[in-house]
Amino acid sequence: MTPELWDRSSPFRDMALGRGIPGEDVERWLGLARSCVTLAEGGDGPVVGRFGGPVPLPVGTEPPFHPFVAALDLAALPTGATGLPLPSEGQLLLFAVPEGGDYGNRGSVVYVPAGAEVEERDRYACGLAGTEEYRRMVEAFPEGELRATADVSLPYHCAIELTAEPWSEPLPGHPRAEELVEVWDEVRGDVASRGPLQIGGYASEEAVCTDPLAGAVYCAWKEAEAGRWGGPVSEDVSDWVLLADWSPGIDGWEGATVHWAIQRADLVARRFDRTFTTVYWNP
Repeated sequence: MTPELWDRSSPFRDMALGRGIPGEDVERWLGLARSCVTLAEGGDGPVVGRFGGPVPLPVGTEPPFHPFVAALDLAALPTGATGLPLPSEGQLLLFAVPEGGDYGNRGSVVYVPAGAEVEERDRYACGLAGTEEYRRMVEAFPEGELRATADVSLPYHCAIELTAEPWSEPLPGHPRAEELVEVWDEVRGDVASRGPLQIGGYASEEAVCTDPLAGAVYCAWKEAEAGRWGGPVSEDVSDWVLLADWSPGIDGWEGATVHWAIQRADLVARRFDRTFTTVYWNP
């Protein structure tokens, strides 16, 4: 986290200390802070991509099964602001369906290298295009330019799952985690900007107790165990990063959140086809 973003966290620090949380617990929690980029359709930040529009797939690429969400211009992202080892140029294309399911991969990511020959496809050119409900959903996806703001992200989750009662416990080393998450929830608007799409940072969803990224890791492992997802899959959440989070805000799918997760080794190797996508949705 840059000194500027550290300074921006002062409202969180002040509120936490004001509630009697010991200073060492507060500073230890702030040590978990991650850089991220918030993308919104308004604001003063640079244009770094867009929601919707034609899909610029590399020539010969089979259209992804899930609908197109957004395209990101990696060269336009603020340098180092995502906290992720992303390529310095090219585009990332995000695909997802904002409905939950049992373990299965609910989206994908395509990397388009700079200078690659592309052919435009429409966002319906995928495996779900034939149903009326699907088309109604996709027609409600947002469209428009996306502007970037460099932000700071703190955990929205306060516990880890256990395999026996009491089924969860506070994050190791953070006995005041629940209180600190409550403070972050209240003061976040004074520290970070808001937008429907986030690159890097911590995953969030409508109701958070344990880390949504850990849930994505578990789903990826289960899919690999069942032979439905190839390649090595680490069960250790520390080997994974949140690539992106999207809160669609679509009528009929309120409260849905899409998480694109990837193993750090795959990200470094630019194996974006190894991205695993989960959706939290409580219809």
